[in-house]
Amino acid sequence: MRLASTAHTSRPWRIHELTGDFRLEDVWALPGESGPGDFPRLVRLFASYNPSRSSSRAVRTLFAIRWKLGELFGWDGPGDGPGSRVPTLRDRLPADLREVPSGPQFATGSFSSLYLIEAEWAAEAANRTVHGVLHFGQVPDGTGGAGVQMAVLVKPNGRLGTWYMAVIRPFRYLIVYPRIMREIGREWQAGAGEPTR
Repeated sequence: MRLASTAHTSRPWRIHELTGDFRLEDVWALPGESGPGDFPRLVRLFASYNPSRSSSRAVRTLFAIRWKLGELFGWDGPGDGPGSRVPTLRDRLPADLREVPSGPQFATGSFSSLYLIEAEWAAEAANRTVHGVLHFGQVPDGTGGAGVQMAVLVKPNGRLGTWYMAVIRPFRYLIVYPRIMREIGREWQAGAGEPTR
């Protein structure tokens, strides 16, 4: 479910310290609840998600099209990631966040984890279109449980990035995010009884 921007901006997330020059693009609630100590398992689950193996044909198709366009137009070259085309947000991490685990590696290699703390995780990606940040935060629900929110923050790369974000917006809102959220939510709830590692 898509949430208002204030669901992200009103919380004292550590990511705000790093992303003052980024635009908040989306905030979504993941389906299901998380319990104490469950957040790291959800983070690992999300990082292991591979859209090319999605149960949704529409998601698989849209990602295949995007990767093909990236290949044709040279949007995703090895010199375009964080620390190459743009400075990595790792350079902005305060000392205490530099000392914590960065978080899991992504199955697709598209994002790089920045930090993982008790109820917050952030990762970044960059290419010729945008520098993007994926942020997960665990939010208490007032009944002893918690929900998890996903925020996407972006810094478009010039006119190309602004155009790109405008073109993909309806696909993200109508197809990609809702289906991925449902898929991740099902897997998360199916493993709710698993011990956290």
